[in-house]
Amino acid sequence: MDLMQREKICKMRNNGFGYTKIAQTLSLSVNTVKSYCKRNDLGNKPPAQQDNICLNCNVPLLQEKAKKTKKFCSNSCRQSWWNSHIEMVKRKAVYKITCKNCGVEFESYGNKNRLYCNHGCYISHRFGNGGGQHD
Repeated sequence: MDLMQREKICKMRNNGFGYTKIAQTLSLSVNTVKSYCKRNDLGNKPPAQQDNICLNCNVPLLQEKAKKTKKFCSNSCRQSWWNSHIEMVKRKAVYKITCKNCGVEFESYGNKNRLYCNHGCYISHRFGNGGGQHD
């Protein structure tokens, strides 16, 4: 494990991630992450969860019995936090496609049937206005 991975483990642990998610993100063993966290006093649960505060705005949370533990005070806080931690999202449905009009390879998230890299290429191919325009 290198220094960069150690720093990411600390950051992710403090942001509310569990051992399994950290291990998957950094391509490490769960036991490696767990033992590193225990040796470095990162605890069983991240500080934000121990204090029952929102991961995004640090507002105290009221936990309900027999319900899933809350991490955020609202949907807007949840979305804001995930948007600022986009590198931690594991995107599985990314497809590499070659544009039918201009031949440029592009990535499409969630749509493997896409044919064109942008609307300009679609119009150009459909109505024959020449090459596609890229910004």
